[in-house]
Amino acid sequence: MIKKVMMLGLGISVAALMMAPPALARQTVSNKTVLTFSQPVEIPGRILPAGTYTFKLLDSMSDRHIVQIFNADGSEIITTVMAIPDYRLEATDQTVIKFREMPAGQPEALRAWFYPGNLTGQEFVYPKARAAQLARITKAPVPALAVDMTDVNAMKAAPIIAITADEKEVPVAAAIQITPAPRATASAGTVAARELPHTASPLVAVTVMGLGALGFGFVMLQYRRRLLTQPAR
Repeated sequence: MIKKVMMLGLGISVAALMMAPPALARQTVSNKTVLTFSQPVEIPGRILPAGTYTFKLLDSMSDRHIVQIFNADGSEIITTVMAIPDYRLEATDQTVIKFREMPAGQPEALRAWFYPGNLTGQEFVYPKARAAQLARITKAPVPALAVDMTDVNAMKAAPIIAITADEKEVPVAAAIQITPAPRATASAGTVAARELPHTASPLVAVTVMGLGALGFGFVMLQYRRRLLTQPAR
């Protein structure tokens, strides 16, 4: 009986470990997207001529949002730019690109990129001088690098601010929503916000059960051996 309990626990634990992804493995998500623009488009630091481009998130150990822009087939990098999180209430199955409204005759300025199925997108960070111009034109705050730079490693630590419509520099969190909005509580006549996917896994509970069974079986086996080795009275 004791051996059966231990074998059952071992089987549960092994099965759980086989189903679980490696806990220490860092998952890489590039959100690779191929975009075609029919007109010139402004991105931080330059104007992209009309054409096809590949957008990817940089695989970085930092918690910064860093976007790489390549040529059409992804074989040549054009530029690397910073971004901050942007949020939407409903995800779609299509790529969504948002632009800043510009005066007639000027290229549209890229504001944000949302990958299909994601609630979190990338809002692009512009050089400070250009961010001030865009904020004044669009009457909306624009995220900016506090110190203009092009080195990727420096970008990972560079402070990000926001430029307001009156061209004031403020903390980015004071002018732009960079964290998800609190979920509304459902009430009569309203619909609750869609619940975000759960990150917890039942594999944890399964593993604990298996290890518990192993431990119980081991204790009982030691107790049985102790009884067998005691001299008869």
